[in-house]
Amino acid sequence: MIRYSHDHAHMQLDRIHAYLVHSYWAKDIPFDIAERSIVNSTVVGAFDGDKQIGFARLVTDTATFAYLADVYVEEEYSGRGIASEMVERLQALPELQMVRHWTLATRDAQPLYAKLGWKALPHPERQMQRVFNVYGTAPE
Repeated sequence: MIRYSHDHAHMQLDRIHAYLVHSYWAKDIPFDIAERSIVNSTVVGAFDGDKQIGFARLVTDTATFAYLADVYVEEEYSGRGIASEMVERLQALPELQMVRHWTLATRDAQPLYAKLGWKALPHPERQMQRVFNVYGTAPE
């Protein structure tokens, strides 16, 4: 049975980093940067026994804005609804119920997020970004 936790003390930073360092969105991220991003975010982890098999984090001010990031489930557990459950658990947190603007970026998981009420940006031309190649690999 999969269990979920929002407790930072339960997050297995080594396992999370091992996944992120090979992901398309955080390729080559140094451990200390990944750790800082996790410590300073609202998190949820998915666990099979003592093994962390999924993770998601939310960067938020808990008042007006939330950015969903680093959502993953280890491949052998994919297709079981674990990613959806983690996102739903973040969306349901009582302290986030008044946050009106939630965003995320994904290369290929639009159908997953659409099922959870997310929509494409109505005016993507209004969005801007600054990206720095600080890990040695340009993000996709």
